[in-house]
Amino acid sequence: MTIAFAARTDESVRPMTREERRVIFASSLGTVFEWYDFYLYGSLATIIGAQFFSQFPAAARNIFALLAFAAGFLVRPFGALVFGRIGDLVGRKYTFLVTILIMGLSTFLVGILPSSKAIGVVAPLMLLSLRLLQGLALGGEYGGAAIYVAEHAPHGRRGFYTSWIQTTATLGLFLSLLVILFTRAAFGEDAFSNWAWRIPFLVSFVLLGVSLWIRVRLDESPAFRRMKDQGAISQKPLTEAFGRWSNARVALVALFGLAVGQGVVWYTGQFYALFFLQSILHVDGYTSNLLVAWSLLLGTGFFVVFGGLSDRIGRKPIILAGCLIAALTYFPIFRGLTSLANPALERALDSVKVTVVANPAECGTLFNPIGTRVFVSSCDLARDTLARNSVRYSVEADRRATTTIVRLDDGEINFDARNVAGSTHDLLSALEAAGYPTAKDREIVRMSNAFDIFRAQTGGIVALLFVLVLYVTMVYGPIAAALVELFPTRIRYSSMSLPYHIGNGWFGGLLPATAFAMVAQTGDIYFGLWYPIVFALLTVVVGALLLPETKERDIYAGDVVERAL
Repeated sequence: MTIAFAARTDESVRPMTREERRVIFASSLGTVFEWYDFYLYGSLATIIGAQFFSQFPAAARNIFALLAFAAGFLVRPFGALVFGRIGDLVGRKYTFLVTILIMGLSTFLVGILPSSKAIGVVAPLMLLSLRLLQGLALGGEYGGAAIYVAEHAPHGRRGFYTSWIQTTATLGLFLSLLVILFTRAAFGEDAFSNWAWRIPFLVSFVLLGVSLWIRVRLDESPAFRRMKDQGAISQKPLTEAFGRWSNARVALVALFGLAVGQGVVWYTGQFYALFFLQSILHVDGYTSNLLVAWSLLLGTGFFVVFGGLSDRIGRKPIILAGCLIAALTYFPIFRGLTSLANPALERALDSVKVTVVANPAECGTLFNPIGTRVFVSSCDLARDTLARNSVRYSVEADRRATTTIVRLDDGEINFDARNVAGSTHDLLSALEAAGYPTAKDREIVRMSNAFDIFRAQTGGIVALLFVLVLYVTMVYGPIAAALVELFPTRIRYSSMSLPYHIGNGWFGGLLPATAFAMVAQTGDIYFGLWYPIVFALLTVVVGALLLPETKERDIYAGDVVERAL
């Protein structure tokens, strides 16, 4: 017996009703709160590193904090499988309720979790567990929200209506930054670093109550209800989605021709840019968060602009153009950030020649993405110190050398592994004398309030950050519609969630830690940009060759299931 849904004709082209708009607004608002919960951690990674990884050296804390952040992304594909299956079997609405409950409670518990100074190694283990729960919940959230909106939207307007869901991630980040900035201003930096950082996490409990109230009132997707009424629900959605090559092939094209490039462009523009300002350019937390918040405020509306544009010219050209332009311009944009945010560092990078002269046998790899390596040789210790202070250096091999020498223009420092503290002090003093700035340098950008944006220095930085956000809106605005249109209703939740969360959770989520490790290995503060550039270009190639244009597809036409009598 064959059961098929009729293609939508007159109904598909009618405008959205008031009730449908209310449902989509409620769905989007709940998703904003969920992204707020997830992004709090990323925005406070440095402070969380000090609170929960204090037993490790300072150099390792940022890496550990970033990796705990990335852990939430690593499990997102597993959440996509678990909740995607539930969404295809049980429905979109009930999956919404479960994911928001897990996310909200996990975030609240981070706010009351004792630090490692109070309970030792148990603290980071519990933090990691909560991050994993957040990642699982988010793995089931996005696909359901995007599908829910798309299945309510009229034909020919899916790009526009699903783009409102695309704004939720940025609005969630923006909301988290606003709460953080308000808390910093209200309690001061010292109190915020010690205990007030918990307040934004505790606020999530209120948002959880609002989100649950909103989602309980939602109706089930009409497409899912109709499919259920006609007995066409897939009994094995994961097997059908990924066990059949015809469907699995589409998922692979969606991964490498859409999600991978979109993921790295997104996390470069919204997370690595923030980390670059704070950890490499030494901009203080208040200023860097405020700069990024301004760029998000100015850029968020373009999600809807590009989503609506994709209804007219297609999803594919906009997404691939965003990946290509981003790949071609990342280097000049980040160099521009350095020039404006820390001009003394820019001058030092261009004028101060730093060379590490050492026996090559003493110089190993500095690639240390999980922060567990302990450097013991003088060459490795010297290079690690230079990298952590954003110093550009080269290595000169001298097989006869018995010690490591760091040359700065005409001077030199003998870096002794038996006296690391003394050698580090001497090296940092020499770097400062040569022109490298400290974190308190007067030329480093600082903002005392939101209206400092109108100064030339801060305005220029926001303009560059806005361009990065604009790239994000190009690749992210149309992608929900593109993914929904690639798969049939009966396996849509499972099929689109997995490639999306692999592309974003793995390729995007690992970007900050990997890029930072690449910088440490090479001593080049821009070298980490090769990570998003390579993967963005990969998506351009795969998408151009294999990705179909889907804007004219009837998303119900493929809802057919064969059942034996």
